[in-house]
Amino acid sequence: MPVGQIVKAISGFYYVRTEAGDVLQCRARGVFKFEKKKLTPLVGDVVEVDATGLGEGVVTSVQPRHSELTRPPIANVDQAMVVCSLRQPRFQQMPVDRFLVHAEREGLEIVIVLTKSDLIKDGREIEQVREIYQAAGYPVIATSIHSGDGLEAVKERLAGKISVFAGQSGVGKSSLLNQLLPNRQLETGSVSKKIGRGRHTTRQVELLPLDGGGQVADTPGFSQLSFQGMEPADLGDCFPEFRGRADQCRFRGCLHLNEPGCEVRAALENGEIHPGRYRHYETFMNEIKEALMRRY
Repeated sequence: MPVGQIVKAISGFYYVRTEAGDVLQCRARGVFKFEKKKLTPLVGDVVEVDATGLGEGVVTSVQPRHSELTRPPIANVDQAMVVCSLRQPRFQQMPVDRFLVHAEREGLEIVIVLTKSDLIKDGREIEQVREIYQAAGYPVIATSIHSGDGLEAVKERLAGKISVFAGQSGVGKSSLLNQLLPNRQLETGSVSKKIGRGRHTTRQVELLPLDGGGQVADTPGFSQLSFQGMEPADLGDCFPEFRGRADQCRFRGCLHLNEPGCEVRAALENGEIHPGRYRHYETFMNEIKEALMRRY
């Protein structure tokens, strides 16, 4: 049977690009399982298909995934490009940190991409964002589709990888992708002046090939990502600047809250961990604990 990759999914149809380069419109046959887990196919899945007619087929099996995201729903991603704007709307750290936790949980490489840098008159604002994430080891690229700043650096990060572009609506994901994919113009949207957020313009997940190798996914904007199924002890591992210090805490399984001899809190007090990052850690921890209480 032909093997291929799901590159788009719409209304129960899966568009599979086979190794021969053909794209088949497929339905899924039954419910698939691996590792005792029921699943439905996702964009990015490597699948076997049974051709049933001209340009049509049926997905018969799904190969094991090395990563999986739920919002956006996509599998086998190598890298997350977390896109956030500096203006229109202004930079918001909370949703960025929220997505970073989910990307870390899936073991993805992460790059933070700032858009609309041409609207910033003082470069210190960009440096302040870099400083927030420097301790965590995240690269930060400031870009502008008007001046071209940062676009080559983004292309270098994308080469040879499957990357997901994700961020809140209106931050400029589709506009940025239009610069990277000049032969394919994606729909862009404006930012509501009333609520300061963008309107959704991407309605489904689709993998798009890059001229320099690799693929990118244009995905629907997100506003909230829950921590369903996450345990309190898991959260610290999703903050790299915490993870590297956890072994030095006095108590095994330290949650880095009120425990004595906590190396993470010591680093916070010494200015080695950004206080905003730690505040968001506390917020996420409370959400996880509240979800556990509702579960039981």
